[in-house]
Amino acid sequence: MPMALFRKPQPVGPLQVADANEARNIPITNEELAMASEPRGQIAEQFRTLRNSITALNPGGAPRSLVVTSALRGEGKTVSVLNLAIALAEMPGAHVLVIDADLHHPALEGYLNLPRRQGLSELLSGRLDLDHAIRATSMPGLAILGAGALPKNPSELLASDRMKAVLNSLKRRYNYVLIDTPEAMTISDASLLGAIADGILLVVRIGSTPRQYVEQVNSMLENLGGNVLGTCLTGAQQEYTARGYRSYTRR
Repeated sequence: MPMALFRKPQPVGPLQVADANEARNIPITNEELAMASEPRGQIAEQFRTLRNSITALNPGGAPRSLVVTSALRGEGKTVSVLNLAIALAEMPGAHVLVIDADLHHPALEGYLNLPRRQGLSELLSGRLDLDHAIRATSMPGLAILGAGALPKNPSELLASDRMKAVLNSLKRRYNYVLIDTPEAMTISDASLLGAIADGILLVVRIGSTPRQYVEQVNSMLENLGGNVLGTCLTGAQQEYTARGYRSYTRR
């Protein structure tokens, strides 16, 4: 299944506070989100396999936070994080939150056909409370926290004590908190968040990302305190889908 390398940013004026229920009536129709568009297809099954690998590392079922990043921009991390989130939300009784922490090029709301609203940046700067930042979606068990307005100091916000407090609070509400971050080779935000999250998933596009970049980013994330659980490979042709979305995990 082809993936768009880049998505055009939505034109926005001043962002409004979201209606907590506005996204409930907007179906997830993007064909790249195979868990919603083709839930019985091979790609969806591979994301379920990835989900099973991740949950197997958490036999006690404790709430977990997971950073999803890539070495370079355009490797499919936002598509991957959303597909994984839907796969996790399929589990009985699961409550899953996806955070758009890419405060440089936010894309989460665009993939879900949702209007941009105030979100993480306003939350971290103290201008918005948690209940007004989170939106439920039309997928049962799945909620999102958008990026909000693009700040001048994204790394400063993400490295703040407020971010740690927010993440701890969210883990009391959700079984899994998935955090979509910028590419790790050029922006430090994934390293900052990886150091406070329970694990990191590295998205790699087949035939595109140089191996040395993947190894470099993996080492960098671990050296800065992150727990790299494994990789999700994207970009396979349809006939090779069964190997195109897979993960390796390690304790």
